[in-house]
Amino acid sequence: MSYCSHGAGSLQAGALKPARHRGSRRAVHRLAHNDPVNDLAPLLTPEGRALLDEVRGTAPADELAVATRLRRSHPAELVSAAIGQARLRQRAVAKFGAEDAERMFFTPNGVEQSTRASVATYRAERLRALGVTSVADLCCGIGGDAIALARAGIRVLAVDRDPLTAAAARANAGALGLGELIEVREDDVTQVSTDGYDAVFVDPARRGGRGRIFDPEAYSPPLSWAVEAARTAPHAALKVAPGIPHEAVPGDAEAEWISDGGDVKEAVLWFGTRPGAVRATLLPGPRTLLGTGLPDPQVRPVGRYLYEPDGAVIRAHLVAEVAEELNGGLIDPTIAYVTSDERHETPYASAYEITDQLPFNVKKLKALLREREVGILTVKKRGSAVEPEELRRKALPKGQGSKAATVFLTRVAGAPTMLIGAPAV
Repeated sequence: MSYCSHGAGSLQAGALKPARHRGSRRAVHRLAHNDPVNDLAPLLTPEGRALLDEVRGTAPADELAVATRLRRSHPAELVSAAIGQARLRQRAVAKFGAEDAERMFFTPNGVEQSTRASVATYRAERLRALGVTSVADLCCGIGGDAIALARAGIRVLAVDRDPLTAAAARANAGALGLGELIEVREDDVTQVSTDGYDAVFVDPARRGGRGRIFDPEAYSPPLSWAVEAARTAPHAALKVAPGIPHEAVPGDAEAEWISDGGDVKEAVLWFGTRPGAVRATLLPGPRTLLGTGLPDPQVRPVGRYLYEPDGAVIRAHLVAEVAEELNGGLIDPTIAYVTSDERHETPYASAYEITDQLPFNVKKLKALLREREVGILTVKKRGSAVEPEELRRKALPKGQGSKAATVFLTRVAGAPTMLIGAPAV
């Protein structure tokens, strides 16, 4: 079995169905707007690059008019490919920033599944700090991690089995001036020797035909293979889904959960660092919280302040470390909210000042919000089946007021509860 590739070698944004362009025998793929598109090669020609410059920033509503005009002087397939690539570049700005995204080449799956540049940069810097000078990047996708590694001064062998994905990685290395540090190879990662490399990085595909894959052994390649590949080098980093069960983490690995701007992005299993260690890393920063093996915090009554730990802290099971830092306890043994009577500054949790605690009751909440002249309501939930938007609609009639409040739908000592307050200042 051949492994890897973060999906798809087609440049399509819609279904993976081949189609034939009229007047041509060559099989091509279709974009969401049903225009055919070839591989990357035509876009790398002078004519293709000029078209990419011309369609840069084209709004979706203007695509048809722009395509119609350009097809008068350029091949239809090339125009479609350029417009499709411009659309992918616009989507990629959120991950790679405008300066890089406007020069790079993408596939739809490549945009969706590639590592955010800030996370890739952090990981590359950590590898550099370990003394790593060369990395075998297995399952490289369009090259997002390889780019970060090369920018850290690390030589990279980037491998992917999919021809178009590998072509995109090669084009990206060249477009960003990193071709001398990044060698791209189209191959099955299980057939590639990593001998002589200081580190191995594996980013298995975690999506299939039915969406996300949650079983680590259903990754492509499976986690067990990736772990064995990791053990062949002095250092290794395996990118896995943040929902990986802690019991699936090998005993000789360090487990790190990473969030960026408050959103949990991934987990990484590190080899050759601190076996058995657990950490949560928050970006930007980075700020890292190391596990100390504390027991679960005690449950206590809700105090003046409620702290919402960062998602990476929760995934890493380090809420106890945050509670100790805050001199706080849990509001419920099953809920990751920490409460304290004192205000503490911490990068690992957001603080809210609580003004009211009520049993769950929409009518009582509505009356309270009206009394407080609240017209802007943020709803957070943990341990509640109520949908935030539904509660907001029922409890907050339009035009009610101009003040803001936050309501937490949760459980306190097992009872459905509403905690009302605002971000602590």
